[in-house]
Amino acid sequence: MRKHQLDPFSLIAGGLFTVIAVLYLVAALNDMSVNGRIVIPVTFIVLGIGGLAGAVAAVARRGRTDAPDHGTLD
Repeated sequence: MRKHQLDPFSLIAGGLFTVIAVLYLVAALNDMSVNGRIVIPVTFIVLGIGGLAGAVAAVARRGRTDAPDHGTLD
């Protein structure tokens, strides 16, 4: 398998949805309820942070590979 670069947004989103699924599963098994007024905003906040991390990582990768050489004067 070919090695690929880490995608922080996909990693965070996958982890977040896994945590939410486990939260609802545990709540259902214990006859409890999950407050959607908390889960939904936290989900959007975490996805926003993941998107920001993905954007910063993309800019950092682009900056490393496409950096112009400022040291020479022709």
